[in-house]
Parts: sequence; C-alpha cells; structure tokens
Amino acid sequence: MDSIKDTDKAKFEIGEDLYGVSVLQLKARLAVLATETQRIEAEIVKKERDLSAAHNIFKS
Repeated sequence: MDSIKDTDKAKFEIGEDLYGVSVLQLKARLAVLATETQRIEAEIVKKERDLSAAHNIFKS
C-alpha cells in the first residue's frame, strides 16, 4: 500500500476538474480508489464484528 501513496497517480483531490486528466491517469485513479474502497470495507466488517462481540459480552 505504501507504494500507492508514493506514486503520482495517488496525488489527486476528490471533486477536482478532470478536463486535463488523461484516460490513463483516470484509470490509475480509479484503481487507487477501488483499492481504498476495499480497504475501508474490510475495516467496516472488522469494526462491526468487534462491536458485535463487545455487545455480546455486555449482554450476558
């Protein structure tokens, strides 16, 4: 993941004008965003699992 942060393709701002961005750069951005989406979704699953376990402990 650190390699993604170090590349130019990861240096963009959400909502910025895309007029001057090439198709290749747009595809690279999409790949970065897809990877980040997967990472966030995995973290949500983990946190929901942790919350459920905590809830079950205090429920007993």
